[in-house]
Amino acid sequence: MRGVNGDGRVTVVRIIDRLNVGGPALHAALTTRGLDARRFRTVLVIGSIEPGEADMSDLVKGLDVVVVPSLGRELRPLRDLSTAWELVRILKRERPAIVHTHKAKAGAIGRVAAQLAGVPVRVHTYHGHVFHGYFGPAKTALFLAIERTLAWSTDRLIALSDGLRRELSERYAIAPAHKFDVVPLGFDLQRFAGADAHRGRLRAELGLGAEVPLVGIVGRMVPVKDHATFVRAAALLRSRRPDARFVFVGGGELEATVRALATELGLPTHFLGWRRDLERIYPDLNALALSSVNEGTPVTLIEAMAVGIPVASTRVGGVADVLRDGARGELAIPGDADSLAQAIDRALSAEARTRAAAVRAQVLAEYDGERLCRDLAKLYDGLLAIEASR
Repeated sequence: MRGVNGDGRVTVVRIIDRLNVGGPALHAALTTRGLDARRFRTVLVIGSIEPGEADMSDLVKGLDVVVVPSLGRELRPLRDLSTAWELVRILKRERPAIVHTHKAKAGAIGRVAAQLAGVPVRVHTYHGHVFHGYFGPAKTALFLAIERTLAWSTDRLIALSDGLRRELSERYAIAPAHKFDVVPLGFDLQRFAGADAHRGRLRAELGLGAEVPLVGIVGRMVPVKDHATFVRAAALLRSRRPDARFVFVGGGELEATVRALATELGLPTHFLGWRRDLERIYPDLNALALSSVNEGTPVTLIEAMAVGIPVASTRVGGVADVLRDGARGELAIPGDADSLAQAIDRALSAEARTRAAAVRAQVLAEYDGERLCRDLAKLYDGLLAIEASR
């Protein structure tokens, strides 16, 4: 069978546009490294980081990586056509049995290239979607049409949660629900399991005592993350908890705007920039917030929960699945600062701290990286069996 090496291993080519900070990069790196090397040979194809983005390419050092610089975030029709042919050339050289694409642009170009190269099995993972909060109506309609067309030539579509699958199949009609598999994210969470050893370090760095309520938000400062609603919610929260302070981890195109709004509202803030040592940050937070208007699976919420920190988030995308409809954390109305302020206030309660400690072990097991790799291996085996039967 094509894609099976002389040593009996199955070749998988994984394609992602870039390894910028976020869940998709962690997912691609972990599954490239973590699939059973006795059964699978995995090649990772990546593009280049865009200016102003934080780079996580160090995660794939030592792996079989092919860099295609033109496979980046921005849409450039002529350049993207050239990129597609470059991917065809790579796939014909590697002769994989499976191509597995991630994210919108790499998913579109990669699946077209896989079809042109005659790859037997094509899989795509939706880490979220770009159908709300990213583009205007015309561009969104174009992307919907592209995704619906590509879905017919894709053997399996993967959503990271039941909520995301429902949204993609029912609200956006990408494909029938039976064409989707739900495979929750998995991470190397061991550094967060032992994060208690770092408690007190962030507060010492910031010059804050243990009694100060500290609320954090971690992520890219881009429109879809809606930091403005978080800043306004923080200002409202101060009327209830005047001693609260707020930590921003991350950066992006809207950082100057976010800083200006925080200053305008008199918010006591600490902007830490991009940080990779999150296991040193989460333990000193009293609560972590997320204010997104669109979200796949919220990595920062999972990481904070793995440390035992209460969380509050807008109810979007896969958030409700991760928080079990409010059983694991507080939910708020998207874009509603007062609703988010109330959710954060509840997350700062003693009851929320008790609950967070109780669900910590569940989260560590549920989002384990080895579980993710086993799930994908099982999925690949099933698809290869179907292909062999043809």
